[in-house]
Amino acid sequence: MNNLLNLLINSQTNFINFIRFSIFIVMVWIGGLKAYQYEADGIVPFVTNSPLMSFFYENTNKTAINEEGKTVKEYMLHKNPEGKMVAENIEWHKSNNTYTFSYGLGSVIVIIGLLTLLGIWFPRIGLWGGLLTFGMSIVTLTFLISTPEVYVPNLGGDMPTPQFGFPFLSGAGRLVLKDIIMMAAGLIIASDCAKKIKTTGNTVYN
Repeated sequence: MNNLLNLLINSQTNFINFIRFSIFIVMVWIGGLKAYQYEADGIVPFVTNSPLMSFFYENTNKTAINEEGKTVKEYMLHKNPEGKMVAENIEWHKSNNTYTFSYGLGSVIVIIGLLTLLGIWFPRIGLWGGLLTFGMSIVTLTFLISTPEVYVPNLGGDMPTPQFGFPFLSGAGRLVLKDIIMMAAGLIIASDCAKKIKTTGNTVYN
């Protein structure tokens, strides 16, 4: 047991670097996917309903009548299931600025991943990577408040739906909640970089 404890203690630096690699992989992979139609379509419910991001879209405030005769946000009638191409929906997303915004967001996410990874060698750069990871995670977690799709809907069926709404997370909600781990990781990275900067006698502004 003592050997295991010593190994864990002595490997802390490697574990923190592993966090950096993990953030890099997640950011670059997910950020890179923002260049593709299905991923850009998939983030529309989050962005449209976000008070922090909805202004990026052209059709945010538009509504329409669905098949049940209910007034809903227009995006709900133009969802493309992952792996399915519907020309009419794609045209709507083009007019909505869906794809242009997704390209920009993806680029920002990739850059954050790179900054975080570079912290292994350049702590002043890695500091910003960690802080930006933390900040991005805060924004993502606000979707738990603003996005209806993060909770299981009551769609009815042959019997009453026993679990729906808060706190019953949907697949989208479970994905968003995981960002609390990224938030903590970002702070660990920023803290480690700050320690290195202080130890070497540098300042953030040098």
